[in-house]
Amino acid sequence: MQKTIFITGATSGFGKACAHAFASDHHRLILTGRRAERLSEEAGILHETFGVEVLTLNFDVCDRNAVKSAIESLPVEWQSIDILINNAGLAAGSELIQDGNIDDWEAMIDTNVKGLLYVTKSIFPLLLQSKCPHIVNIGSIAGKEVYTKGSVYCATKFAVDALTRAMRIDLLSHGIKVSQVSPGAAETEFSQVRFKGDMVAAAAVYKGFAPLQAEDIANAVMWITNLPSHVNINDLVIMPTAQASPGYIHKVL
Repeated sequence: MQKTIFITGATSGFGKACAHAFASDHHRLILTGRRAERLSEEAGILHETFGVEVLTLNFDVCDRNAVKSAIESLPVEWQSIDILINNAGLAAGSELIQDGNIDDWEAMIDTNVKGLLYVTKSIFPLLLQSKCPHIVNIGSIAGKEVYTKGSVYCATKFAVDALTRAMRIDLLSHGIKVSQVSPGAAETEFSQVRFKGDMVAAAAVYKGFAPLQAEDIANAVMWITNLPSHVNINDLVIMPTAQASPGYIHKVL
């Protein structure tokens, strides 16, 4: 059965990989992101490669009015959403709490927590039109365990963990599945963003071991969303073999 998949933060990392995975399975896609040029480019690639319908929405999840307007602008034929993938998120900065940059804190809270809430609330009525509604929140091992120089990022991902569990309760009577995928160290643009374009610092994070790849997480999301209707994966923690926890990675340098 062809489904309509709504993916936030679809221009890179896990979101982009999820878009390719669902397109390869011939589903329709609604891709969102802040970078209009990248969105257009991805839509073209997916349509040309897989022959699927792709609709793009250019907005920042932090802007609640933009979120509401964009989703309300969906054409009638796109107003039934089967799967919402709340992927948009970021880590900004890597300092001890006393040295933290407040602008970075606000960016993480606005994107990782508020953005997820804005999108979920706006998409909820459209999920009710589906026969198999499912929300997948992309969490993190940082939402399970805290680590030094990651305090506020961890706090936002702990919030995602709590929200996922609460949403599972709140949406139960509506038949909406709610799942969370919580990756460990994954080699995406994550560290490039965290270190604000410092490619040397970003590369050092993944040196000496085999990190997860975006496609690993996309494959997990595909598995979760293709299970029988009576089966729900509440939470799935995925780690590289070399990682036991945020602070314990076996590196061979």
